Amino acid sequence: MGIVASVLKKFHGGVHPTGHKELTERCAIEPMPMPERLIVPLHQHLGAPSVPVVQVGDKVFKGDLLGASGGFVSAAIHAPTSGTIQAIQEHPVGHPSGLTMLCVVIAPDGADQWNPGLKGTADPTTLDPSAIRDRIKGAGIVGLGGATFPSFIKLSPPRDKVVDLLLINAVECEPYLTCDARLMEERPQDVVAGIRIMLHALQTKQCVIGIEANKPKAIAAMEKAVAGQSDIRVVSLPVMYPQGSEKQLIEVVTGRQVPSKGLPVDVGVIVHNVATAVAIRDTIELGHPLVSRIVTVTGGGITRPANVEVLIGTLVDDVIRHCGGLKSHTKKVIMGGPMMGLALHQTDIPVVKGTSGILALTAEESSGKTEHPCIRCGSCVNACPIQLVPCTMAWFAKTDQIDQLPKVDLFDCIECGSCAYVCPANIPLVHYFRYGKLTLQAKDREDKKKALTKQRSQAREERLAREKEEKERKKEEMKAKMAAKKSDVGSSSEVKTGSPTVSKKVTAKGGTATDSKGGGDDPPVDHAKTAKGTSLPEE
Repeated sequence: MGIVASVLKKFHGGVHPTGHKELTERCAIEPMPMPERLIVPLHQHLGAPSVPVVQVGDKVFKGDLLGASGGFVSAAIHAPTSGTIQAIQEHPVGHPSGLTMLCVVIAPDGADQWNPGLKGTADPTTLDPSAIRDRIKGAGIVGLGGATFPSFIKLSPPRDKVVDLLLINAVECEPYLTCDARLMEERPQDVVAGIRIMLHALQTKQCVIGIEANKPKAIAAMEKAVAGQSDIRVVSLPVMYPQGSEKQLIEVVTGRQVPSKGLPVDVGVIVHNVATAVAIRDTIELGHPLVSRIVTVTGGGITRPANVEVLIGTLVDDVIRHCGGLKSHTKKVIMGGPMMGLALHQTDIPVVKGTSGILALTAEESSGKTEHPCIRCGSCVNACPIQLVPCTMAWFAKTDQIDQLPKVDLFDCIECGSCAYVCPANIPLVHYFRYGKLTLQAKDREDKKKALTKQRSQAREERLAREKEEKERKKEEMKAKMAAKKSDVGSSSEVKTGSPTVSKKVTAKGGTATDSKGGGDDPPVDHAKTAKGTSLPEE
């Protein structure tokens, strides 16, 4: 397979955080018991939120549509189980600001019955690639590695782009997390089936599955599953964080570098997470939309670490309770991994499609150190896999020099946390980057709003000017018409007063009178009668 570099490359920077994967790497995937209620957010993906299509009181089957895609970059949301719609209301979700979001609340009926109308296809190769993409879109499948980008879009590359490699991201480089590794160990054939479907949808001939070397059982399981299939290859990668970032993974496997502000498709590669491959297989072969995912529940603060298959909408509280609850010395609960995850303000928030882990960390495991001034040591620069200058970016954000942030390529930052991990001053660099991005995005929205307001104001002024000009034109036309009419009336009056039957003219010398047209056929005037007082018509 010539696309893969003969010698694996190394991306710039990166770190080696302690793995802590031993807590759950031997824990088989277990089902989560049905909770008393499910709170399903309508925005679990990049792009526009879904639009609710159910009402309070509706009965739903498992897999029924709850929310339709709200735009091209969006994803459908489905009922995780059968039951009754209790409410459609705002509820806290996993967000840095603790914001609420519109959610559908379901009371499970206990039957967990799939919609009987959901059907799969035994042989996906009989389907047209566009039909596969449509089914994936309808199933609400997104990237399950954490980015939650709608998967059908990645499987619809522009016609001017040539894709020669499907790259399966099975790196799972975040510490603590083992859900992807267990998925490969327990369902390797389903992973391969999903890969086959994606290759058919892309009409691409080659696939590489990238797995870090610290997962030998997963590597062995996948190598066995693809044995004898020359178009799918398993590649063991050296352990390095953040190798799971798609740009870094592409560089390591192929030697190609995705340009700044570019996409993997620009270098002929499409990247999908290994869990996404299984979800696509379940949709195409079984007809099931995405309603659950594997979550690693771990950390020194959890009583019983586990890998759990959790229904979307299950509260973090319920998952933690299933795993024995929190230990008394737990300091922090994180949704996701410790490097890029989100520290939770509360635990009554729902598991969503992008939730790969729930971490309960003790004081020894979490970084609660005091922030100090930057000493300009350059450690963050050496660790940054994108070759940015994190200390400068953080300074601009911290001092609200927002206009300077685009100049230092802030939006190229993948927020991997490598810089903060090595910072001797304990500066929460990623926090400042996120603040800067949100501020820039808000400024951009405000600028667009102002530009739109200005455009509308100018359009109004132009419209008023046109209306005024039109009124003036009509006024002038009316004046012209009135003048013409007045002139016509004057001419008509003159014609009437000069009629040959009544209008007579007398010469200044008292001579013979003629009609106004100058005719001389009238009988002669009797001057004697005239002289005696017969009145003449006025001229």
